[in-house]
Amino acid sequence: MRGDAADISSHHLPGLLGKAGFGEDGLGRFGLGEDEGPPVGPPSWPSRSIGTLLGCVTALLGFLCFLVAGTALGALLLWPLTRSRALGVLMAGARRLAALERARRSVFFGDRFPGRYEVSGRKILRYLTLRVSTGLVCGVVVALLAFGVVLAGVLLWGMLRGSLRWPEALGQVVLGGALLFLDLQGLHALGALDARIARECFGPSEQELLRQRVHELAASRAAVVRAVDAERRRIERDLHDGIQQRVVALAMLLGRARRGRGTPEHAEALVRQAHQESQDILAELREVAWRVYPSALDSLGLEEALGGVSERCGIPVRTEFDVDGELPQPVETAAYFVVSESVNNAAKHSRATAVSVRVVRRGSTLSLQVRDDGRGGANPSGSGLSGLHGRVAALDGILRVDSPEGGPTTITAELPCA
Repeated sequence: MRGDAADISSHHLPGLLGKAGFGEDGLGRFGLGEDEGPPVGPPSWPSRSIGTLLGCVTALLGFLCFLVAGTALGALLLWPLTRSRALGVLMAGARRLAALERARRSVFFGDRFPGRYEVSGRKILRYLTLRVSTGLVCGVVVALLAFGVVLAGVLLWGMLRGSLRWPEALGQVVLGGALLFLDLQGLHALGALDARIARECFGPSEQELLRQRVHELAASRAAVVRAVDAERRRIERDLHDGIQQRVVALAMLLGRARRGRGTPEHAEALVRQAHQESQDILAELREVAWRVYPSALDSLGLEEALGGVSERCGIPVRTEFDVDGELPQPVETAAYFVVSESVNNAAKHSRATAVSVRVVRRGSTLSLQVRDDGRGGANPSGSGLSGLHGRVAALDGILRVDSPEGGPTTITAELPCA
C-alpha cells in the first residue's frame, strides 16, 4: 500500500509535455502521465524567476482562452442538446492548459507529481480559474516591480545630476523601500499559493492523504490483530501437539519405572529415558518461550538475540550486524521476529543450505535483509509472512518478499526508528 506511493514534491522532469500529458479516461476524468525521474536537487533562483514570469504569460493565455471559449461556447453550454459536445471541447482545452502548467511547475520549480493520479474535470477547471487569477495578479505585481526599478533609476540619475535634494531623495528611498518590501512579499505569497493549488490539483489533497492514512492505520491494526491470533493458535498447537505429548510420554515412563515389574536394569533404562525426555521437554519449552518473546532482547540486546537464532538454526547462518546506538524496543522486537521467522522458514521449508542475515541502521531507518539459497516459492500471504507484514506495518515499516521459483528467497524490511 505504501511501498509504491508516489512522492508529491521533488525536483526533476525528463520531458516537457510528453511526461506532463494527460491520458483521457472518459469525459470527466483523466490520469496524469508517468512518474518523473528521481530528484536532482532544488531549483535555482533564476529557474524559479523564469518560471514565475512564464506563469504570468500562461495565466494571460488561459484568460484569453477562457474568454474566447466562453464567448463561443456559452450558448452551446446552456442548450442541453449541445452541452455534452461543447463541454468536451472546453475540457480538451482545459486539459492542455493544465498540462502546460504542470510542465511549468515540474521544469522550473522542480515539482514531481504522481503519474497515475486521476483528477476530475471539475477540479481542473477550479485549478485553472485560480491559476489564471493568481497569475494575472502576479503579472501586475511584477509590472509594479519593474516600474519601481525604472523609478529607482530615475531617482538615482536625478541625485547624480544634483536636481534632487537630499531630504527629498531620502523620503523617496524610504517610500520605495517599503513598496519594494510589500512587492516582494506579494510575490512570495503568490508563489506559495501557486505551489499549493498545483499540489492539490495534480496530487492528493490533504484530505485525501488523511483518508489514506486512516485507511492504512485501520488495515495495519487489523493485520496486527490477525497476526496475534495466528501466533496464539500456533503456540497452542505447539503446546498441545508437542510439549503435552512429551509430558504424557514422560508420565508413562515414570509410571512403568515406579511399578518396577521388570529387572533393575530395565527400571534404570526407563529412568534414563524419562530423564532424557524431561531434557527434551525443557528444550522444546524454551523454544516455545523464545517464539513468544525472547528474554535476551531485554537483557542482552538485539545482536545477542539474533545470535541465539543462529545457534538454534539447523543450517549455517551468517549474520552481519551494523547498528550504532540504541533502538526503540518495538523496533527491536519487530526486527527479531522478522529475522527469526525468515530463518526458521528457510530451515524448515526451502531446503536451503545457508542463510545470510544483514542488519544495518542508516540514519533513522533500520534495514533488514534475510537471504537463503533454497528453492524459493515462498507465499507472502501465508500465515507466517502475513504476520510479519502486520508487525512491520504497525510501525509504519515496509516488508518485501522476493522468492521466485528455484530461489533464492530474499526478505527485506525497513523499520523507522524515529
